[in-house]
Amino acid sequence: MLDTLKDRFGRHPQRHEGISWDEVEASLKQHPEALDSLMAMEESGGEPDVIGRDPNTGCILICDCSAETPAKRRSLCYDDEALRKRKRNPPKGSASEQATQMGISLMSEDEYYHLQELGEFDLKTSSWIATPPQIRARGGALFCEKRYGRTFTFHNGADSYYAARGWRGILRLPA
Repeated sequence: MLDTLKDRFGRHPQRHEGISWDEVEASLKQHPEALDSLMAMEESGGEPDVIGRDPNTGCILICDCSAETPAKRRSLCYDDEALRKRKRNPPKGSASEQATQMGISLMSEDEYYHLQELGEFDLKTSSWIATPPQIRARGGALFCEKRYGRTFTFHNGADSYYAARGWRGILRLPA
C-alpha cells in the first residue's frame, strides 16, 4: 500500500503542495492502523491520495481521488437509520456504515469542494457527503457532483440510492 500511495503522491503533486512524501510516510509509520483504512479505500476503488492539511488540527488529509465515486461504494443509502426505515427494495447497505467500518469519514461539503479544486471528479457520478444534523433530522441527506464545470450540492431522502451515487471518504492522519 505504501508503494501505491507513494507512486500516486508523486504523479499528482498539485494535490498536496507543501507536504513531503517523507512527512506522510513518517506519519503512516507512527499510525500503522491507517494503512488498513487506506487499503480498504484502495480495494473499493477509491484511489486514495493526499489532498492537503487540516488547518485546525494539522492532520494530513487523504481522500478518495478516483475520477468517479468509488465503484464498490455505490447503490447505498446515506446511513443505517435510513436503511432500517426503507420498507421496499432496500439497498445493500449505507454509506456512513461503510465509512465507519473502513475507519474513515464521509467528506464534508467543504472538503468535497476543495477536492474539486484539485481536479475533475464525479463528472458522471455523485457522492454522499456528511450531512448537518438539522437536515438529517428531517429525513434528508446531501450529495455532491460536478457538472458543466461547476460543483453542486443537492439533497435527497437519506433512504434513496442510485447506481451512480456512492460516497467518498477522507482519512485524517495525525502529522
